[in-house]
Amino acid sequence: MRRRRWRVVVLTIAAIYFLVPLLSAAEFSLRIPGGGYGVGNYLAIASDDVLLTALFTSLQIAVLTAVVVLVLVVPTAVWVRLRFPSVAGLLESATILPIVVPPVVMAAGIAFVQANLGGPVFRTLFASSTTALTPFYVVLALPFAYRAVDNGLAAIPLRTLVEAARNLGAGMTSALVRVVLPAIRTAVLGAAFLTLALVLGEIVIARILLYTDTFPIAVVEVGRSAAGVSVALSLASLLLTWLLLLAVSFAGGGRTRSRRTSA
Repeated sequence: MRRRRWRVVVLTIAAIYFLVPLLSAAEFSLRIPGGGYGVGNYLAIASDDVLLTALFTSLQIAVLTAVVVLVLVVPTAVWVRLRFPSVAGLLESATILPIVVPPVVMAAGIAFVQANLGGPVFRTLFASSTTALTPFYVVLALPFAYRAVDNGLAAIPLRTLVEAARNLGAGMTSALVRVVLPAIRTAVLGAAFLTLALVLGEIVIARILLYTDTFPIAVVEVGRSAAGVSVALSLASLLLTWLLLLAVSFAGGGRTRSRRTSA
């Protein structure tokens, strides 16, 4: 009974801590200038071409970043666990470096390269926000994606699955795509989700490099002139993030149920 009471108390405090600000923001986003409440701020989001363009740009960067991160992380994590388990600690230490180095320092170094190095490669790289920000967002997302994928690999009999696939005639690439990836689907989706959330919320590098056509900067700019629209946009972004998280959870649950059924 004591544990239940403490559990109820803790959950109540947590609910108040998280829900009161959200409800206050929702109430503020529904206010209209003349008094009363309405959905005008949310309708303004759908009619603002600048916001929609910025959201499309950030989603494009997020998808491209997630694809590059998964292509780099999944084969590397599998190869290290199969062939070189002794360097797993070194790889984990290397992937944690983007967390140790502040984004401001990274952005300052990138700005120096952008301002002082020419050549066709750098001009092409910094020509648009998509090509300029994607490589650096890949670096920022590596620590989160690597740990998500590595935890997924630790939860399955990786060596047994790969050896069984190889004994049945599958190559290493085929075993990775057709055997390992379905087994760690939840971890891969979680890594992609974390990458998407990071890109949609990162503002430091984009601001310092003067790429103002991304979604986080558009939210800040809108907030200077229309606070209600900015709050409504933030709530809509949070709702989108929750929906993506629920989609990942349901995907993982469906995978678990299918395993139990086959067993």
